[in-house]
Amino acid sequence: MSPLVANIIGIIGSVLFMGGFIYANRARQIDKLLFNAINLAGAILLLISLSVHFNLAAVILETAWGLIALSGIISALRARREGKPS
Repeated sequence: MSPLVANIIGIIGSVLFMGGFIYANRARQIDKLLFNAINLAGAILLLISLSVHFNLAAVILETAWGLIALSGIISALRARREGKPS
């Protein structure tokens, strides 16, 4: 992957994170599934970018962020299945 493509992918991931943060601060009620899906997508895209522009601290952060988001998605799906609002 070229450095330019990696940068574009990383920027899209960053925009997703910012969008998720704006959503969390503006929404009257957060849809946890949507919020965590946005964060997981952002983490994945940034990890792809980091495969070209490696930075260990950022890889650790994005991996943790992605795992937390995945946990949130699982929790939100379970809550929806049980009929609880998420």
